[in-house]
Amino acid sequence: MGSMTDENLTLCVPRASSGQDPHQPVLASSQRPTQYPPNHVLIKVDRFGFSANNITYQALGEHPHFRYFDFNDAPEVGKVSPKTHGLFPVWGFGTVEKSTHPKIHEGERVYGYFAPTRYLLLPVSSADVNKHAFYVPRPHLPADRRPYNQILRCAADPQYTSDPAVEDLTMLYRPLFWTSYWCEDWLFSSNYRGGASTILISSASSKTAFCLAYLIKKRIARGELSRDVRIVGLTSKGNVDFTRGLGHYDEVLEYGSFTSGRAFSHSRGKERWIYVDVASNAALNERILAHFASPYAASLVACIVLGLTNLSPASPGADSIDWGTNTFDTSAASADARPSSQFWPSFENFFMPEWLDVRKHQLSIGEIFATQNKAWQELMVDCVGWVKMDRVYGGAAVRQAYEEVAKRGLGPERGLIWSLWDAPVESRGWWSARL
Repeated sequence: MGSMTDENLTLCVPRASSGQDPHQPVLASSQRPTQYPPNHVLIKVDRFGFSANNITYQALGEHPHFRYFDFNDAPEVGKVSPKTHGLFPVWGFGTVEKSTHPKIHEGERVYGYFAPTRYLLLPVSSADVNKHAFYVPRPHLPADRRPYNQILRCAADPQYTSDPAVEDLTMLYRPLFWTSYWCEDWLFSSNYRGGASTILISSASSKTAFCLAYLIKKRIARGELSRDVRIVGLTSKGNVDFTRGLGHYDEVLEYGSFTSGRAFSHSRGKERWIYVDVASNAALNERILAHFASPYAASLVACIVLGLTNLSPASPGADSIDWGTNTFDTSAASADARPSSQFWPSFENFFMPEWLDVRKHQLSIGEIFATQNKAWQELMVDCVGWVKMDRVYGGAAVRQAYEEVAKRGLGPERGLIWSLWDAPVESRGWWSARL
């Protein structure tokens, strides 16, 4: 093996179909790519964010709808191959080290949907390059995956700030925040399903959930939504204090006793509730449906599936979810118990690329950029202090950190920034210590 900069390290996870333990990632060592075909870029992946969202990518890596392992192939080295292992996507920052595309320059700072590796060689759509971004051609994936094929050029990105601390916040929040942002936009476009008195959100301690609550609060503060609308979060007992401390919810309740909370005990038949399911926990959902099946309960006017935070790499049945139907059988709340006058909603799956495709026909690109930029700048000010940043660097340390998160979970108060480099890629002095 040559010098350290000639070694490529890649964190690979076993595919469920291989029969191997998904909790045992492999750190594959290979040579840095040295052959660069036309219209390709070699990106040095400096660092990337890691959250429960990446665990979801791992759990659904081979799912025929999501196909997260099909964005980047695992290397062919030793006992690792694309057939036995997958690469879960990560959002991160990198630098273009080599470029054979005439419009992309070496040394450019970029942000995108990368892989947990040091070096990533990517093709570039030859005619799909502009000053803001370039795109990775992935014709084997559905067209609606295009947002994930976009590599942003930081020099022309209005949301980019070179401050390392802001880069860290960007990696943690940007992927999740935009899902929450466009989901809130989607709900608002229907006037919250004709008007809702309460928004109930599960997995309330997750970033996707509390960013949604944050955005609803902002909408209320601007006077665009009634101040009478309440936001209720559901979370585990251990996460209640953290979630309440964020200040985004009017009430935070435990999963085990949520029906005794004020929002539930004081609800009446004329009230209209929307349930946003971020946890995708079937048992919890059945209990919620059973509560609203009572003729004395408020009306449940919409059920939105927004996430899968309860999945882990070892989740049984993760790849058997039928995304063409309800996430679970709503018959658990007996049809005989439902009041005939109550609308009983099916679970709707919110998928950001699909809604973005609609909004691009309703708003100009300038309007979309302007509203996004404003929301992002506000978030970068407001979110400081929401979570504690944990930074891990070095291949062995990152592999160990992944195993710990996969087995024990990730507390909501922590934000993870990882790098497979043994030392800071740039001499900025922002890495404090090996964690």
